[in-house]
Amino acid sequence: MTQRNTETALPYALNRVGVLMNPDPTDPLEAEGVLNPATAWGPDGELYLFPRMVAAGNVSRIGRARVVIRDGVPVGVERQGVVLSPDEGFERGAHNAGVEDPRITFIPDLGVHVMTYVAYGPLGPRPALAVSTDTISWRRLGPLHFTYQSHLSTDLNFFPNKDLVFFPEIVPGPDGRPSFAMLHRPMWDLDWLRAGEGAPAPAGVADSRPSIWIAYVEAEAARRDLSALTSLRHSASVAGPEMPFEVAKIGAGPPPLRVPEGWLLIHHGVTGPVAKGFELSHGAVYRAGGMLLDPADPARVLARSQEPWLSPETREETIGTLGNVVFPTAVERIAGTVYVFYGMADRAIGVAALERTAD
Repeated sequence: MTQRNTETALPYALNRVGVLMNPDPTDPLEAEGVLNPATAWGPDGELYLFPRMVAAGNVSRIGRARVVIRDGVPVGVERQGVVLSPDEGFERGAHNAGVEDPRITFIPDLGVHVMTYVAYGPLGPRPALAVSTDTISWRRLGPLHFTYQSHLSTDLNFFPNKDLVFFPEIVPGPDGRPSFAMLHRPMWDLDWLRAGEGAPAPAGVADSRPSIWIAYVEAEAARRDLSALTSLRHSASVAGPEMPFEVAKIGAGPPPLRVPEGWLLIHHGVTGPVAKGFELSHGAVYRAGGMLLDPADPARVLARSQEPWLSPETREETIGTLGNVVFPTAVERIAGTVYVFYGMADRAIGVAALERTAD
């Protein structure tokens, strides 16, 4: 894990705008909430929200809704149905199912929207990918696979993985080749699968708390065949829990945003108890912060926010399926302002403005 440069400033802040989407009490597909959305601009010039819609029994689908923008501010949505349901075998178990927590990155070099999501299948949460050119029809490319790296002395594919998001531009790979990069968050916990297996972290990883990792796909391979995006290489740790608001775990949020200082990654940090397996972590608090990644080496952290940029304070953020949660997952520029879309208490969706503070 690369040490950050503590002298590099991080002159940004998040200021809440309001609630964008609440669950529809008449829709059984939203019985347990709408949360953790992705976003994408359609060919029609409209902005669309892709919420995780949770039905009874914690069965999640990914919906699509047009974002209503008034005077440059996102203020509501118009629902347009479901774009992805847990229909494939790898997205369903005997007693569970779900396609969860989408992140969408438009990659101009490939001309497609890339959606990473969590498939809640027979072996718990597994990373998966779908692509689209129109934001309406999404073609599954399947589960992600991490190439074996002998120096880690383990197979990353053994482990559940969440908080997956691609960079929007080509970056330098660790082997010097132009690459597409994806952030991910493996969890070193196998007790849920086999009692007594514990948390066998990779060789060289002394801290087993869930942390942000990066992996790469050679750009030329992806240009030849989009399915190459599902085969990731050179996985490495980027950042672990460090600040007081993230002592339990951290994870990547929206696609990294290119700013003058480098790549700005908005992330979540968690304090309090973390449940074993995939139960809700009641009593935990999720907050949002930021870190700056080096454009010449996106695995290198240049700076981190020492305090959270957004903490659960409003009723929608403190009371819900899982209280005390702000969970940023999407970012878009609208009429000159950058807006961050985030899950509120695992039940609703909010919006905050990303603002540059004084240098």
